[in-house]
Amino acid sequence: MNVSHYSTIAEVTAAVKARKVSPVELVDATLTRIEKLEPKLTAFMNLDATGARKQARAAEEAVARGGALGPLHGVPLTIKCNIDVAGLACPAGSPLRADYVPAEDAPLVARLRAAGAIILGNTNTPEFLMAWESNNQIRGGTSNPWNLGHSAGGSSGGEAAAISSGCSFGGIGSDGGGSIRVPAHFCGICGLKPTPGRVPSTGHYPPGAGALSWLGVVGPMARTIADVRAMFEVVAGPDAGDALSAPVPIADAASVSGRLKGLRVGVLETDALGKATPDTETAVQRAAKILEGAGFAVEPFRLDGLDRVIDCWWFFFGPVVAQLFTDTVKGHEATLSPIFKEYYSVALPREPLSGEAILAARTERDNLRAEILRQMRDVPILISPVSTEPAFRHGKGNYQLGKPHCYRDTMRFSQWTNLTGFPGATVPLGMSAEGLPIGVQVIGRPYEEDLVLTVAEKIEAARGAWGAPPIS
Repeated sequence: MNVSHYSTIAEVTAAVKARKVSPVELVDATLTRIEKLEPKLTAFMNLDATGARKQARAAEEAVARGGALGPLHGVPLTIKCNIDVAGLACPAGSPLRADYVPAEDAPLVARLRAAGAIILGNTNTPEFLMAWESNNQIRGGTSNPWNLGHSAGGSSGGEAAAISSGCSFGGIGSDGGGSIRVPAHFCGICGLKPTPGRVPSTGHYPPGAGALSWLGVVGPMARTIADVRAMFEVVAGPDAGDALSAPVPIADAASVSGRLKGLRVGVLETDALGKATPDTETAVQRAAKILEGAGFAVEPFRLDGLDRVIDCWWFFFGPVVAQLFTDTVKGHEATLSPIFKEYYSVALPREPLSGEAILAARTERDNLRAEILRQMRDVPILISPVSTEPAFRHGKGNYQLGKPHCYRDTMRFSQWTNLTGFPGATVPLGMSAEGLPIGVQVIGRPYEEDLVLTVAEKIEAARGAWGAPPIS
């Protein structure tokens, strides 16, 4: 082939359209790599080899016919296993949903197919997505391609591992507290958490509605920001099934470029989000120097109120969500995964939450969001860590405040943007002393994903070519 397992989406589509590689050949090579590496990684929940080959033959026939081809034509992609893919079990990591097989694709999956993408299968998650490590009672735990003894993160850990290892050219994850950005950071790839409603969450489990509508979003993951952008431009757009769906057009490159000169970028300073490791701080400072050298006005920037934002985020992600799971898990407590059991025991309120308490928290959320937006009025971009640390070893993540690797302590740099609904992107920029990737987060104001991705591309370009993990 004229492409490799680590080629970009642009390289793949160009080779397919020029008939230098066939979609069938590309899918066969990818399936062979998956067969080799999946026993080490456990990245997939379900691999649809038969379906992928059928899609590849149809894609090859379309090339032979000539005519217009979609922007993702022939590109093998993957989908997180809590997002509907027609005919494929989508259990969201739980045996309680093992028999759920949707009849229709989620709108974003249908958009990927319409753009010519080939869906290889779906990828591993923690049970009901409620952890930052992808381990469950169906498939087990997903390993990090950079070090198999370490976690690939969660809840989109299977996606991150598949993409980082060259078993997928990109895919879709979801993010309610860093679940796209943290696995991307752990595995050395890129990921975008969009503004709620920018990409329809229709067909996502748990459904994003009511009090949860600002928390959970779906978004693209890939090895480069250009690949993330290519998928984002395909899946973005309104859908009637998503109550927050917003008809926000993709910004043209010229209008975004016109904003860059002298654009103010804040290096986030706060005492509310935890202390990052020295290697992590070094990566953020490197990003700041890159952007300063590119003509941005980079400055330290302190955000007030993030302690209250984190508390409010946990109220929804913890007690509210746990209470919503009560009927689902009742009578099945003994079969739940250890990770979910720990979450449930910590998060479930002792007394049922009242409507007044939830309404008060929703009002607080809106007030906090407005307060943060006022502070960012003149500083549209922030850079920060994704997490306080790189990937932890398998089984070390937990919900015990103050304990090493506690999710509620180490993931705050990502969690606060889920309450406020801000977009954020992970771009890999450094390595820890242990040889684990470190990503930097680029945060923007609502609906300014195009600006976020452009700034992230500036960091990526100065870093140099993406480096593959040592797995083989």
